[in-house]
Amino acid sequence: MLVFILILMLSLSALFFFLGYRLWVKGQITIIHDYHYTRVKESDKKSYTKGMGLALWIMGLGIGAGGIFSVCDRLSVGWIPLIVGIIGGLAVMVYAQLKYNHGIF
Repeated sequence: MLVFILILMLSLSALFFFLGYRLWVKGQITIIHDYHYTRVKESDKKSYTKGMGLALWIMGLGIGAGGIFSVCDRLSVGWIPLIVGIIGGLAVMVYAQLKYNHGIF
């Protein structure tokens, strides 16, 4: 069961890193639903994708660390990096949304 949890968490982490890379480095804003960036100015799109990509990387790091800690410590503290990563990533996403899109939606 622990191996399944590790594989699942690391796979999900890899997905978040991949999507974060496409946003942050490649600037591919089209992987985000269009209503999330309707009010983002053309000049701010690079900064917006950088912020959203960074948020996904933070989430991916938390998910991966949570999976590793879960296996190493028998599930007792694995939720801590997971929660910290998700909350940290969501905070960066909300900040980018409010700053560049002038609202959550």
